Amino acid sequence: MQVVREQIMRALSLKPNSLDQFKSRLQNLSYTEILKIRQSERMNQEDFQSRPILELREKIQPEIMELIKQQRLNRLCEGTCFRKISSRRRQDKFWYCRLSPNHKVLHYGDLEESPQGEVPHDSLQDKLPVADIKAVITGKDCPHMKEKGALKQNKEVLELAFSVLYESDEYLNFIAPDKHEYCVWTDGLNALLGKEMTSDYTKSDMDTLLSMEMKLRLLDLENIQIPEAPPPIPKEPSNYDFVYDCN
Repeated sequence: MQVVREQIMRALSLKPNSLDQFKSRLQNLSYTEILKIRQSERMNQEDFQSRPILELREKIQPEIMELIKQQRLNRLCEGTCFRKISSRRRQDKFWYCRLSPNHKVLHYGDLEESPQGEVPHDSLQDKLPVADIKAVITGKDCPHMKEKGALKQNKEVLELAFSVLYESDEYLNFIAPDKHEYCVWTDGLNALLGKEMTSDYTKSDMDTLLSMEMKLRLLDLENIQIPEAPPPIPKEPSNYDFVYDCN
């Protein structure tokens, strides 16, 4: 009776416009489907609040954070092209910055134009040892945001600005091309300094990866043999007549 009641309540929650539509939705909500829905909701709500699940989450979180950290550092090693912006107008001048593979040096230098792909380390004239970095500053506290009056009033630029403080009062100033690169670089630089990565991008990645990992670890794999090697890639079909362009 509980399943029947749940079938009716779920069908009504979809707000059918007619009796036929209501009957059709009831048919789609079979006993098996109701059990699947219950299991899914239980995994997403009740089970995830139990003590063993919470303990598992706490155990997995450092592993996920380390994975995110490595991804950020790998992106810094690939490097990013930054645009130079003056207080009077946008100029088509660029500079490139990337982290060395051993994570010990930031290589950077000016470019004549926006590059196509990565810029080699040996073509970047300047270096900044990571050991000399004292802090990462963001937003309105950056020196290049305080100096340039026009930029100071631009909220969009303020949200993309960050600076690296090194030695006593020297700065390497950045304006990220977009919010994604801003999060990648501020996260990566903080990771290099042994500090916490606090960007919205990191929080989103943590939620997504942690949810996926939890679901994988809670799968019922009893008596299921998991192959050690991936299955072979099938041969390409003799033709592609089954592909349709619906546009």
